[in-house]
Amino acid sequence: MGAAGWSQTKGTAVIDASELYHLDDMLTDDERAVRDRVRDFCRTEVLPIANDHWERGAYPRDLLPKFADLGIAGGTTEGYGCAGLSPVANGLVSLELARADGSVCTLFGVHSGLAMGTIAMLGSDEQKQRWLPAMAGMERIGAFALTEPDHGSDVVALETRARRDGDEWVLDGQKRWIGNGSEADVIVVWARDDDDNVGGFVVDHPEGGRLDGFSSSVITGKTGNRAVWQANLQFDGVRIPADHRLVHAETFADTSTFLAHSRQGVAWEALGHAEAAYAYSLEYALDRKQFGRPIAGFQLIQDKLARMLAEITSMRLLCMRLAELQAQAKDSLAVSSLAKLHTASGARRVCQDARDLMGGNGLLLEYQVARHLADVEATYTYEGTDTVQALIVGREITGLQAFAN
Repeated sequence: MGAAGWSQTKGTAVIDASELYHLDDMLTDDERAVRDRVRDFCRTEVLPIANDHWERGAYPRDLLPKFADLGIAGGTTEGYGCAGLSPVANGLVSLELARADGSVCTLFGVHSGLAMGTIAMLGSDEQKQRWLPAMAGMERIGAFALTEPDHGSDVVALETRARRDGDEWVLDGQKRWIGNGSEADVIVVWARDDDDNVGGFVVDHPEGGRLDGFSSSVITGKTGNRAVWQANLQFDGVRIPADHRLVHAETFADTSTFLAHSRQGVAWEALGHAEAAYAYSLEYALDRKQFGRPIAGFQLIQDKLARMLAEITSMRLLCMRLAELQAQAKDSLAVSSLAKLHTASGARRVCQDARDLMGGNGLLLEYQVARHLADVEATYTYEGTDTVQALIVGREITGLQAFAN
């Protein structure tokens, strides 16, 4: 499908971002089927509500059960009701959701990628059986609580505590910027135990209620990803069963291992924002007439579009190679960080250029690009800031640590 399929304005795009280098030829039939299924869902269910929900800061609860029919929750995880997608197909899910709306992409990514992914990677078979099937069916929504008010980039210094008391763990502490945190039924909370080791603890709220000692407040005043709610979480003596600690999450190194995988989804998400901005701005340039002809015929506009396409093509190729390395178990934290570093900064530039190309209209939600420009700022920051990604790659290049262990 060309850019025209994504537009709510007039005009017909000439070339989609994936067509010049025939990048669709790199996909299998199954991967194309997943992409098309998610793309159709976005066209019929997400795009019609995206601007309204973004402007109102309204959480799109009505979409959650509709995700179940897509069969994409759980990403690459096999069994337990999960999708069992290839790394490429899983990346395309993030791309298509972000191409429609960053808030919905983040909402689903937190649930499927972060919460379900952590349980799948670091939980026992019994723990996976306990939580993943209901989450795969979107019956229970997940969240991932790592960041704290005073610990973002230096989250290794987290202060939330998990104290063993008989056959229970008792959680005390605060978390911040937790996507789905106020709405989630299952929250993976990272905390330090009695031996000062970092572990993952599953807070499983009872149906229709919240555990004693738990409270949340939605962060307001955001200028990006407005339709997905991030929350401040408070744990004051929250008690969970002893077997709610993920059995393979014993040190912060286990957390880093998982983050190496989760950042890959953010790289695809950034690509989705860039492809959307390019598609909308291309159609706009073909439709918008100034000085008696479409602005797409002016040299400066064509130069801008060509550079946007070059950026997107390099991003797509990097994401495809990233997925191949994941499938071969050759990915690493540095590999993921390089992808996130390049795609997030590249998407930011593409969205800025698209907004500039549209002039004043680029500031209006009805032309779509303004929302992507605002939302890509969140993508640029979360899952590790641009600077942190650069330092991780720098450490890989030089063998020297430029930030605290």
